[in-house]
Amino acid sequence: MKKKILITGSCGLVGSELVNFFLKKKYIVLGIDNNLRKYFFGKNSSTIWIKKIISKNKNYRHFNIDIREINELEKIFKSNKNIKAIIHTAAQPSHDWAKKEPIVDFDINAKATLNLLELVRKYKKNLPFIFMSTNKVYGDSINNKKFIEKKYRYEISKNDEFFKYGVDEKFSIDQSKHSLFGVSKTSADLLVQEYGKYFNMKTVCFRCGCLTGPNHSGAELHGFLSYLVKCYVFNKEYKIFGYKGKQVRDNIHSNDLAHIIWEFIKKPKRGEVYNIGGGRKSNCSVLEAIKICEKIGKKKFRYKVLKNKRIGDHKWWISNNNKFKKHYPNWKQSYNIKNIIEELYSFYNK
Repeated sequence: MKKKILITGSCGLVGSELVNFFLKKKYIVLGIDNNLRKYFFGKNSSTIWIKKIISKNKNYRHFNIDIREINELEKIFKSNKNIKAIIHTAAQPSHDWAKKEPIVDFDINAKATLNLLELVRKYKKNLPFIFMSTNKVYGDSINNKKFIEKKYRYEISKNDEFFKYGVDEKFSIDQSKHSLFGVSKTSADLLVQEYGKYFNMKTVCFRCGCLTGPNHSGAELHGFLSYLVKCYVFNKEYKIFGYKGKQVRDNIHSNDLAHIIWEFIKKPKRGEVYNIGGGRKSNCSVLEAIKICEKIGKKKFRYKVLKNKRIGDHKWWISNNNKFKKHYPNWKQSYNIKNIIEELYSFYNK
């Protein structure tokens, strides 16, 4: 009997990367995705193009269901034996969008995660449960740090504990502004931890910085590098929200993340949390990303810097991956920021 793996959000950036990853490893992939991204961000952000590609493989089985419907989810758990892991990547992913429909945001990000945890506990308790969390669980406390303004970026003080490697898991999630998206993801994050510790389940939260790759259906409200490069290639004006464009993000490629998840599945822990991102190897400010695009494409980038910043947005964020690397020393990071932007540029120029 072939091994199976269940992936929610299977047509999104991370989900589709994982679908291809596990198909290559000869798994049968059960994918759940109902293209809510189109509802969130419009028809140009629809993931139907990804679904068409991955559905060509006979070992991929698609379920067009809503993860808020626990009865529909339960049918999958009841009818599929030999599932080896559950990877939960589905989400409402934008802190800007969440304020428009807070109840929808919370139901998708928090309540649906609880649905999945309960079904795993009921039917597949000993399987690894991987949850794609976010650095937004820490809120905007990082903005209280001392920063140095450079020509194209803000940089944290060299005397700061986070300067060398980035933010670690000991950073407090309290007394900060998270955005409503941050709160719904924090709620899910805590549930995943608690099911691991209280019910002794093999759960993990990967608190990610910016995720990126060519499978990203980038939109203005979500998908930083993907949308930025898309604007450059198609000569569309890009809007920068606050901080003079010097806000810093780390970016990890979805393929590097897939290998992280694989390492965990092979040797799962219980109720664990890891900060995951590009780290010092792969980060940039918005202006730095623009400069890289201009160097690759040999033309000017059309952009506009707005005074207003996004609520709860980070002035600077670099993730410290050291805890994960200590627990899983076989994982190696392949992509840096230049590799990522070059790949995105080539993808949009096909």
